[in-house]
Amino acid sequence: MTISAREFERLVHEGLEIIPDELREYIDNVQIVVEEEPSAELLEELDLPPSEPLYGLYTGVPLTERASAGEELPDRIIIFRRPLMEQFDDPLDLRREVARTVIHEVAHHFGIDEDRLIELGWD
Repeated sequence: MTISAREFERLVHEGLEIIPDELREYIDNVQIVVEEEPSAELLEELDLPPSEPLYGLYTGVPLTERASAGEELPDRIIIFRRPLMEQFDDPLDLRREVARTVIHEVAHHFGIDEDRLIELGWD
């Protein structure tokens, strides 16, 4: 499935809208960007095989690990457009997976690790 970059960014925005207002204020300093796909270097750095799709990535220091406010660089969430579009042909499935990916990466910003996300059903 192929959609325009603008339509895809709208899906990312919809995913952010799912986050409750009282939590959304804590992601104001998080830069959320869409990139076409992860680089080979990034996949190697993360020790992921090229055949395993990477939909999103959080980089930064989770809120639960910060020593004090204001000392950290802005966090960044990257949503990778091509892997999502290649894996999800149905528009509704794509919409759901983009939202799930956004929420998953925002959860990392709040210090929720992969094991806890699996326990919560967000694997």
